[in-house]
Amino acid sequence: MVNLSANFAEHPKQTRNYDLFFLNQNPSSVESFKSMTNLITDSLGEIFATHEHPYEGGKPADLEARVRKLSLFTYDGERLENLLRDIDGPLLRSNLAITHEKAAAHLHCPPLMPALGAEMVINAFNQSMDSWDQSPAATYLENEMIRWLTGKFGYPAGSDGAFTSGGTQSNYTGLLLARDSFCWKKWGWNVQKQGLPPAFNRLRILCSEHAHFTVKKSAAQLGLGEEAVVPIKVNNHHRLDIDNLDKTLQELYKADLQPFALVATCGTTDFGSIDPMREMAGLAENHGLWLHVDAAVGGALVLSEQHNEKLAGIQLADSITVDFHKLFYQPVSCGAFLVKNHSSFRFLQHHADYLNPEEDEEEGITNLVNKSVQTTRRFDALKLFFSLRIVGTKRFGEMIDKPIHLAKEVAAHLERSADIHVIDKDPELNMVVFRYIPRMLWEEKHVDQLNRDIQQELYHSGKAVIAKTTVEGRTYLKFTLLNPRTTITDIKEIIADIDTIGKNKAGRLIQ
Repeated sequence: MVNLSANFAEHPKQTRNYDLFFLNQNPSSVESFKSMTNLITDSLGEIFATHEHPYEGGKPADLEARVRKLSLFTYDGERLENLLRDIDGPLLRSNLAITHEKAAAHLHCPPLMPALGAEMVINAFNQSMDSWDQSPAATYLENEMIRWLTGKFGYPAGSDGAFTSGGTQSNYTGLLLARDSFCWKKWGWNVQKQGLPPAFNRLRILCSEHAHFTVKKSAAQLGLGEEAVVPIKVNNHHRLDIDNLDKTLQELYKADLQPFALVATCGTTDFGSIDPMREMAGLAENHGLWLHVDAAVGGALVLSEQHNEKLAGIQLADSITVDFHKLFYQPVSCGAFLVKNHSSFRFLQHHADYLNPEEDEEEGITNLVNKSVQTTRRFDALKLFFSLRIVGTKRFGEMIDKPIHLAKEVAAHLERSADIHVIDKDPELNMVVFRYIPRMLWEEKHVDQLNRDIQQELYHSGKAVIAKTTVEGRTYLKFTLLNPRTTITDIKEIIADIDTIGKNKAGRLIQ
């Protein structure tokens, strides 16, 4: 093992020893990098091989105390072995093991091995995707990946997009373009130059009441305020109700308000429900609204042979959000924002002399900062590229389908329990929402507390990691199934633990 810090400390005045800290043409730097990666790989391998439970970090206060005891820096440096030994318990082994079969809480996926390999390449070159001179070949690969994606989603020639940090940034970008496009068409008002128009407080965004919270967050950041978002009631399948949408639009116009954007959700976070995108597209066209589809969750169905038809109508949207760090199994962060018309990006463009001067465009140089709200940005497209090449789209589709099929099997099993109420007996995607209601408990507040206690007990005991959520004011539990290796046997064991914990705690609540 090359001891980086000790080697440098021996020759502090010799600049060449910096080579041991940077990967470059010096053979010693390459050997040092190999030694470091081998040591870290061995450490991680040992940890993952012995991780019996999805979480082994203990209670929050105890874990915080152990982390706070760690030294944050050294003066003379130390060996990597010492550092890894120091953080083994409080950091590495106390992490959530997201690859564990019983980690089923959030839309937080186990990352594919090819993507982890791509991360090494991304980090080693450390290039930024804002300008061509910082990321020459990477610029063209990202463009090719975007071209492939827009084609898969059924967009026509002239469409475009950019990789993003995820759904939050993508949804924000979609609503920003929607706002500025509407203001220009309606009032000839350039928001980028002039700020918000005088009538900005009349602008409205419509979406399902189950839409992601980033719709409201984006409205606030865009200067419109959360009250500019008008939630539309959902039907029994938790999808936006078209009749209610039509009625609400008429009411808004009568109140002299200006709807400008309609957001369809393709895979809600709780139920995985998919709004009727084709019908929403028809209303959007009739009323001159920008249709944005938040397919952060459901966008992965583009690779599914069995469930692809659920994306019907998505190609009619003006813009699309898709995340790859969910059902595409990519490391955080990795997402994309797609637009039907490349010219929509004109509302983002700002030319900086040092970075993306106008003459670059005249010379045919591509600077991707012109398509992003970010400046410095990672080469995340490489992760998806590695994964698609090595895994293949056929197996990718099978990996996406498996959790969806498992969710249906889990819902059917839960339905057979006398003490469990399942909200959706035929889940659309990979989420199952349920509530543990033992017959001995009658008061809703006790049932709410019991379900919270069950979720916490499962987590801190290390038995399983599942989520809790709120439906109509009541506390529910949720399986978010993202791991293709998770089986019905794993989930049945969690359900058995839920029943045991539930019965024990219910008895105490009624005493």
